[in-house]
Amino acid sequence: MNILCIGDVCGSVGCQFLRRKLPAFKKLKAIDMVVVNGENSADGNGLLPASAEHLFASGADVLTGGNHSFQRREAMAFYDENERVLRPANYPAGAPGGGMAIVDFGYTVAAVINLMGVVYMEPLESPFDTADRLIEKAGEAGAKIILVDFHAEATAEKRGLGFYLDGRVSALFGTHTHVQTADEQVLPGGTGYITDVGMTGPIQSVLGVKPDLAISKMKTHLPVRFENAAEPCMVNGCIFSVDPKTGRCTGVERVNFS
Repeated sequence: MNILCIGDVCGSVGCQFLRRKLPAFKKLKAIDMVVVNGENSADGNGLLPASAEHLFASGADVLTGGNHSFQRREAMAFYDENERVLRPANYPAGAPGGGMAIVDFGYTVAAVINLMGVVYMEPLESPFDTADRLIEKAGEAGAKIILVDFHAEATAEKRGLGFYLDGRVSALFGTHTHVQTADEQVLPGGTGYITDVGMTGPIQSVLGVKPDLAISKMKTHLPVRFENAAEPCMVNGCIFSVDPKTGRCTGVERVNFS
C-alpha cells in the first residue's frame, strides 16, 4: 500500500497548485491513500471549511493540523463535523475536533494520528503519552496501519518520538518547519520516518510568505500582515510503502516536484 503524506499546504496558491498536480501524481505512483497537512491552507494561515473541502476534492483522504489549527474561528465547528479533519490530539479536553481518524479500506484499516511537539511550542500534553494512548485505541479499532503527523519545531523531539514509536506505527512524518529534510528512512523496527516533509506552496518564499514581509517582521519585530507569495510552486511530501497485513513500512520515497 502506497501512502502519500504531503507537507503544509500554504494558502489558496498552494491549494490550487495541489489540485492541478495531485490527481495525475496519484496515478503515476499508484497512491492508495493521501494525508495532507492543511493547517495553513487558508490565505494568511489556519484552515477554513472551503480550503479543507478544496483539499478533499483534490484527492486528500485525511487532513492534519498543528499550531495554526484554531487560527480561524470559522473552522471551529468544522472540526467537530468532520472526523477526517484533525487537530493535534494533545490539546486539552474540550478543544474542538479530534486527533485521530480511522479509515476503513475494506482490505485493511488505517489510523492517522496528529500530534504537536512541546519543545519551543505550546505547553500541551506530552506527545509521547498521547501517542501511547491513541496507538492502543487504534489497535482496538482494528487498525493495521498507523500513521503519525508530528507537527513540531525541534528536530531532536521528532527523532526521539520516531525511535520511541519504532515498531509500533507504520510511519511518522514531521511537519511545521516547511523545509524538507533528507533523512527519510525505515527505522530498525519497521517504521518509516522523515523529520519534515516540507511544504506545498510558493518556491520563492519564506515558508510560503512573501520574503519582504517576513524580513520586515524579523528586522523590526513589529506586527506584519503576512501574505502568501505567488507561483511558481512546489509539492513536498513522502511516500511510505506499507504492508497492509503487518503494518510494517517496506520503503520510503521523498517527493519534491514543481
